[in-house]
Amino acid sequence: MLTSVISFGVILAFVLVIICVIKWWDLPLTGVTPMPLFTFIAILFTSGLDVGLIMFPLAFDFPLYADTATEPAYAFTNPLALEFGFWGFLIWAFYFLTTFYFCAIEPRVKFFEIPAVKLLNNFVIITTCAFTGALFLIYMPYYIAEVGDGETILPVFYLICFLVILVAAFSSTDLKFVRLLSVSSTVLFFGLIAYMWLNAGMGVGEFVTTASNVGGYFSNIHTFIIPLTEYHEFYLFWWFAWSIMIGQFVSRFVGGLKTWQLLAALLVFPSIPLALWFSVLYYYYLNGIGTAGLPNWAMTIVGIVFVINSFDSLIRLYTDNLNLTTVRFGTTSYVLANTIGLFVLTLLFQSQWLQIQWVGSVVIGIYLMALAYMFFVKRSKLSGLTGEPNFAAE
Repeated sequence: MLTSVISFGVILAFVLVIICVIKWWDLPLTGVTPMPLFTFIAILFTSGLDVGLIMFPLAFDFPLYADTATEPAYAFTNPLALEFGFWGFLIWAFYFLTTFYFCAIEPRVKFFEIPAVKLLNNFVIITTCAFTGALFLIYMPYYIAEVGDGETILPVFYLICFLVILVAAFSSTDLKFVRLLSVSSTVLFFGLIAYMWLNAGMGVGEFVTTASNVGGYFSNIHTFIIPLTEYHEFYLFWWFAWSIMIGQFVSRFVGGLKTWQLLAALLVFPSIPLALWFSVLYYYYLNGIGTAGLPNWAMTIVGIVFVINSFDSLIRLYTDNLNLTTVRFGTTSYVLANTIGLFVLTLLFQSQWLQIQWVGSVVIGIYLMALAYMFFVKRSKLSGLTGEPNFAAE
């Protein structure tokens, strides 16, 4: 059942992307807080990715993809191409679709202003935010192996998770913090790539040889559209769960890009650091290079920064949507309420009481409701799109 749901959702999304690009190819898109392209991509990249990018490849994904005896579905290409396909290029089209929608269409149809839809959308945002925290909490012991036995979630990890949410809640109180953290963490991520490269003693030729494995994704790109396995299905639901809220948030910062330029930017620019990062890690995997000590701590620190980025963007979004702002409640109450609420939800995800597949299914349902509303209720509003800003200026 879930496989059919996500397969339908992915195909629907790609069809909508094609329609939007063909119909509104040259439409200029501008958010209420337009940013230079680099800042926009930095906000998108750090808001749309989380700690899994740092923690999954070496510890879990590469060994899984290489074990084709257990998972024969992965035998058609190499582990690096699979990892890139699960994280990069084509699936960023989901974010293009929702960013385009919130720039150009939502200001006219105001579907997400309907009270029931607004409530449902913010439920998705809050629960997905907590899922990010749960992933961070669950996988922390593997990367901070110097603390504990490398598997058990000790009280100190709960404390770290709580403090991360606390910092993110405070960061969300002002958009200037969100922007600064996004740009800084992007630079920090490139610094981590450089450090891991140097630590591995990897030459340029060795990098090129390793990175060439990414080509296995592009030669098999059609294979990644529908789920290969249950694990791939999990990834696709994960991306869907994020898609509406990331588009709603980053559309604020689009700075006059045309539709085709926005699509190109979202497909290409985030994929470059992803390809670099995964290629360096794949070299570690192929050559059995350990990461104990400083490399693990470096990855953990960057992972923490990514979690803070994800949290602060999403906290900012749902609190704006629900008018739960610092102006209304004060900074202290705002920070504490968000921190405690999200930490409790994080514990629910960590205990498997909530699952991201359910959230992704709800998002696909919202896609369908939005389409029905546009074409049966607000169809006349879709002519003459201008790409006007989608939020009141802050």
